[in-house]
Amino acid sequence: QVQLVESGGGLVQAGGSLRLSCAASGSIFSINAMGWYRQAPGKQRELVAAITSTTSGGSTNYVDSVKGRFTISRDNAKNTVYLQMNSLKFEDTAVYYCSADIDYGLGYTLDYWGRGTQVTVSS
Repeated sequence: QVQLVESGGGLVQAGGSLRLSCAASGSIFSINAMGWYRQAPGKQRELVAAITSTTSGGSTNYVDSVKGRFTISRDNAKNTVYLQMNSLKFEDTAVYYCSADIDYGLGYTLDYWGRGTQVTVSS
């Protein structure tokens, strides 16, 4: 059983910063891509940032609204992905979820999700 646990959320004023962490544990062989999603009440979940594995080039991508403000990174030895959020805006308020694509070999993969961490930005 694979588990993803997010941490680092909280309340911050506009213009401030937060750093989210997500650690994967359990029956893990290898992790391919990892990413962060967010969902505000009454709105659809959207992809915020993603990062590929080293063998895939270690590339990153971001939704346009956070480019230049958010940075995604990962520590493969700790099976952990991070999201550094700077210059936070009120519209960044949402529950943030991490995801991981687990590779079990021979092209067999499964996706897992964390339970989320609340980020609230006051104006």
